[in-house]
Amino acid sequence: MKKPFAVILMLCALLVLAACGSTGSAPVSQSAPPSETPVSAAEDGAWTPGGPVTMIVAYKVGSGTDNTARVLTRYAEEYIGQAIEIKNVDGGSGSEGWSQLASAEADGLTIGFLNLPNFSSSIVNGLGDYTSGDFRAICNHVTETSLLVVRANDERFPDLAALAAYGMENEGTAGELKASTNGVQASNHIGAQAFARSVGFHYTDIPQSNTTDELKSLLGQEADFCVIKVADLAGMASELKVLGVFSPERLSALPDVPTLAENGYYGEWMGASRCIAAPVGVSDEVVSFYESAFKAAMEDPDYLAAASLDGITTDYMDAAATEEMIDQQQAFAESLSDGFWFEGYRLYNINKGIPMQAFARAI
Repeated sequence: MKKPFAVILMLCALLVLAACGSTGSAPVSQSAPPSETPVSAAEDGAWTPGGPVTMIVAYKVGSGTDNTARVLTRYAEEYIGQAIEIKNVDGGSGSEGWSQLASAEADGLTIGFLNLPNFSSSIVNGLGDYTSGDFRAICNHVTETSLLVVRANDERFPDLAALAAYGMENEGTAGELKASTNGVQASNHIGAQAFARSVGFHYTDIPQSNTTDELKSLLGQEADFCVIKVADLAGMASELKVLGVFSPERLSALPDVPTLAENGYYGEWMGASRCIAAPVGVSDEVVSFYESAFKAAMEDPDYLAAASLDGITTDYMDAAATEEMIDQQQAFAESLSDGFWFEGYRLYNINKGIPMQAFARAI
């Protein structure tokens, strides 16, 4: 049972790694010198924003994306020369925010974050009317590794092996494991599925519309485990117990946490990227301006110090590399629609605000 899916997952993971590796842009070092501030753009007649810039975040205030966006924009305003107003548009596993970004005027005054692979999964599941062609890539900001977590006070699961054993022993019973996720076939659901498949048990999925609500479901004892990203741990370390990381090697930030591979489970890297994009139709000059401004901000020593304190893994990629990554993640999401999901996998309480179309396609 494990081998065919292990091959599929390995190939998909290689696509993700290729997207990151092909750019030659490892997480930015704090020792890197800041880029030239684009202050001379107006003098040269190049495009600059003529007013405040709206940045759409497709998740609620306090979410991982919102937290990282606010750290970045605090320093990026200096290089952009205008205030950046974050607009949180939560709903539909991110699709409501991405729909607004796609339909925004292509004047360079509205940009936003695309979360991969959630964005790609939303297209596969028909959660919005947009496609990847409705956006213009600017740059990548963050690449994060996935983590498998349980409640810190849940004595049933002292380690990953205990969680796996429990899942195997209780499959199909009243005690079957429940996993809260950030949406049907979204990034954290993909992680939960990869773990369960590599162990060999079914579980009950409890889909939420974002990671914040996913964690509320776990902490409220509605779920037994979930998959999140490193930045989602911020301020919650005392409430969560990290059982494993989705990486071939341990993370320097969590040196005492084993990888899933150490226990004989899923052995490839899995995670997510948060990139910045604009509505299709913006000019090359707009993309070039923001590409330069955000690069300068991400290399700013003050930003890097703040990002480090918040556990943000800065991973700048330029517009071309980011566009390539979006295309590869779309292929990744489409490959998961055939043979990856459990046939007829269980969905808990379908009245969770997830469009019925998504459930029809997922089952």
